Amino acid sequence: MVTGGRGSVVAMAAWSTLNAAGVTLFLLLVLLRVLQAQTFFFPFRQPESCGPNQYFDISTLSCVACGANQRQDARGTVCVCLPGFQMISNNGGPDIICKKCPENMKGVTGDGWNCISCPGGLTAEGKCHCPTGHILVERDVNGTLLSQATCKLCEESENSFTIANALGNRCVQCEPTFINTSRSCVCSEPNILTGGLCFSSTGNFPPRMISAARYGDLGMSFTSEWFAEYLQSSAAACWVYANLTSCQALGNMCVMNMNSYDSTTFDACRLFQFIFENTAGLGTVHSVSFWRQNLPWLFYGDQLGLAPQVLSTTPLPTNFSFKGENKNTKLKFVAASYDVRGNFLKWQTLEGGVLQLCPDTETRLNAAYSFGTTYQQNCEISISKILTDFPMPTFYDVYLEYTDENQHQYIWAVPVLNLNLQHNKLFVNQDSSSGKWLLTRRIFLVDALSGRENDLGSQPRLIRVATQISLSIRLVPNTKNGNIYPPLITIAYSDIDIKDPNGQSVKVSFSVTYEMDQGEAHVQTDIALGVLGGLAVLLSLLKTAGWKRRIGSPMIDLQTVMKFLVYYAGDLANVFFIITVGTGLYWLIFFKAQKSVSVLLPMPAQEERFVTYVGCAFALKALQFLHKLISQITIDIFFIDWERPKGKVLKAVEGEGGVRSATVPVSIWRTYFVANEWNEIQTVRKINPLFQVLTVLFLLEVVGFKNLALMDSSSSLSRSPPSYIAPYSRILRYAVSAALWLVIGIIQIVFFAVFYERFVEDKIRQFVDLCCMSNISVFLLSHRCFGYYIHGRSVHGHADTNMEEMNMNLKREAENLCSQRGLIPNTDGQTFQIAISSQMRQQYDRIHETLTRKNGPARLLSSSGSTFEQSIKAYHTMNKFLGSFIDHVHKEMDYFIKDKLLLERILGMEFMEPMEKSIFYNDESYSFSSVLYYGNEATLLIYDLMFFCVVDLACQNFILASFLTYLQQEIFRFIRNTVGQKNLASKTLVDQRFLI
Repeated sequence: MVTGGRGSVVAMAAWSTLNAAGVTLFLLLVLLRVLQAQTFFFPFRQPESCGPNQYFDISTLSCVACGANQRQDARGTVCVCLPGFQMISNNGGPDIICKKCPENMKGVTGDGWNCISCPGGLTAEGKCHCPTGHILVERDVNGTLLSQATCKLCEESENSFTIANALGNRCVQCEPTFINTSRSCVCSEPNILTGGLCFSSTGNFPPRMISAARYGDLGMSFTSEWFAEYLQSSAAACWVYANLTSCQALGNMCVMNMNSYDSTTFDACRLFQFIFENTAGLGTVHSVSFWRQNLPWLFYGDQLGLAPQVLSTTPLPTNFSFKGENKNTKLKFVAASYDVRGNFLKWQTLEGGVLQLCPDTETRLNAAYSFGTTYQQNCEISISKILTDFPMPTFYDVYLEYTDENQHQYIWAVPVLNLNLQHNKLFVNQDSSSGKWLLTRRIFLVDALSGRENDLGSQPRLIRVATQISLSIRLVPNTKNGNIYPPLITIAYSDIDIKDPNGQSVKVSFSVTYEMDQGEAHVQTDIALGVLGGLAVLLSLLKTAGWKRRIGSPMIDLQTVMKFLVYYAGDLANVFFIITVGTGLYWLIFFKAQKSVSVLLPMPAQEERFVTYVGCAFALKALQFLHKLISQITIDIFFIDWERPKGKVLKAVEGEGGVRSATVPVSIWRTYFVANEWNEIQTVRKINPLFQVLTVLFLLEVVGFKNLALMDSSSSLSRSPPSYIAPYSRILRYAVSAALWLVIGIIQIVFFAVFYERFVEDKIRQFVDLCCMSNISVFLLSHRCFGYYIHGRSVHGHADTNMEEMNMNLKREAENLCSQRGLIPNTDGQTFQIAISSQMRQQYDRIHETLTRKNGPARLLSSSGSTFEQSIKAYHTMNKFLGSFIDHVHKEMDYFIKDKLLLERILGMEFMEPMEKSIFYNDESYSFSSVLYYGNEATLLIYDLMFFCVVDLACQNFILASFLTYLQQEIFRFIRNTVGQKNLASKTLVDQRFLI
């Protein structure tokens, strides 16, 4: 029983579990079916689309019918009782009960809760109506509802001077100007009623007024409702009563009219100027002659030459520094703000984007007021957003707050240069001469008020937007403590014709620039350019003189002039390079490392001269590079084979059927091998171009050295993403790039010379060793009568041998069991600079002409047998001639060996001319590499650097500059190898197919 009971319990539990699972599954299926049946869309309704007997339900976002005897209110979101019905209860929305008023009490009280008998007619809303000048009284003093409403006439006599308010429910005192002018609440003729104020017609106020808001950009003028309503009253109240807010309002209208002044019309600014001139007796404010008592400070005066005095005469009595204990990098701008009616709003700091229309984070907005940070902000804003954010204009008088040595706080007025200002119909502030400028004080961002016609509540016909605001700060010349002149706000407004606010937009910008007098820097640059340019002329003359000696021509002809110009281009390129790199490093070091501010970066317009110098340096260096490239691929070169035949061999005679003995031919493979090695070292460099480009790019982009080129005071290599990133300075960008390129290049060159060539491989010296092992000398002429000689004659007499004998020869040489390799007995000198005589050159040309008559080996296979035999004969003739020349066989074309003088090495020229004998100069520095890339590393390094910097300055992209720099390196390397191969093949009779 116990066991069976337990089994039943288990079975029942299992059955219950299955039932629960089934129910759950069923519910899930039902829920899924319900979800599938649901829709998530519904009709779109707006409050204005609801009918007169419907209201817009803010919960369901749909139109719902009102109850009986109800209609929608003015907003359309609740229901109210129909006229003639009183409310019994009201819980909002449709939950309202209305009851019809009895016939003897058809009126409804103002709150809608009671019915009342009216003394006169009813309004459209069913309320009691009173005549003009009366007020409606519905309740007793203690709040008791009257059975019949009454209309009370306000007492306008001299004892009270009261009138009904705008709502008609209270009697208030008349406007003071009515009482003062007419001693009543009525402004009757001949008094003047304007702007809700009453003025006497007997005053001396100018009778002529205009209220047109001129919009110069669009070329139209129309009557502004705001000006028509309030210009005359504000001017009259300011002039007659010295009303402070009226004077401010008049000033605001002058500012809305761009501070423009025309002596032929009485517009806002002319009225303001009239009051200013006729209130001199009131005195000035804070001893500022342009700031009259009771009036706002709008102008600095219209005297010619006043603007430069305001901007450049008195420095601010405060110091700015980037580092140290007295660090001060915050520009504390504050503004006194006013509304359009002239009421003072508050003092406020400009931080937080007060003058910046473009939205951004607070950190980036406030970066505009960090001293030394060039700031640039641009964006495009929709007109609908502007109309929403700026329904009424706000006006700002901007000041710079500072603390003196005694820790007293002061403010300095910041002048404004309004580019839209017209003085007698001339845009004087757009003149390039600051002496003609008219500085002002007050600004606004958006004016959507004065462009409204007929109705101040309507959409404006035109709006005026401050599309360009620039804050410029000038450093005092020769300051060591960071003194600046008063900042200048330059502002430009654009007038926009409103047609489709949602579809229209406007581009706006805000910038902060820093500048200093660059005159001294330009003078120093000009002096350096003049001195170094003069030295470049002398150096080019020396190079040209050396070149004339090397070509053996004493006459000065057109070729000589062209050669001088090419040399001068290269030397002048170095001058421009030195000046630009020095200038860039000067700005980089002295701007970024200074404590108290003494220098500021040149502005983009001031950088144009520097960019021109960089462009000149690149163009001239490119010309020098191409000249060297052409010179290298047009050299004369010949490989002298010292190998001699080993005995004779029997050879079949073609066509005769017999055999005869012939000299064993010398293998050409050694010559091919040396020629191929020469071809390989033509573009060997002391640096790795790919490593150079990638390392510089890594340091700039990854490590962050490019951040040193930002136009701010920070020397950090990193910037946080939320912070403002200043624009790049082209000078600093060039300086950072050039410095890194030179440092990495020099490090590579030092590493190559100190470590790589000593412990890994030295391809130049290896080539000389290869020549000696191959028993082949290299005779090379870079000029007509000048060149280089590599003595590769084997000390063993021959090199065409087997492996065993080759190893034996190397072992004997290592153990000094044979003579040394040098051309002169018992010396190691194998490389020479050679200056050959004209006779020697003429003989060389005669043989060489035969050798290359058919354009070299490229046509050997298609040439006739006789031509090929002639070329072979010419080759052997040249080989025999040069070999005999080296062996002093030709006494009439002999040579002697000497060392170059130190001055000759420095100047790169030879003092002694090879008249009768040629001259071999000992050359331990392997200067034959000057006809290779290897010997021109400085030129190549600077050319690549200039190419990189010019591309970067043009596109402001280090990655693109790196790619294009490496690409042009490979292109010129390919051209150098390809054309060099052809020249080598044509000069030496080596088949180009064997040159890899």
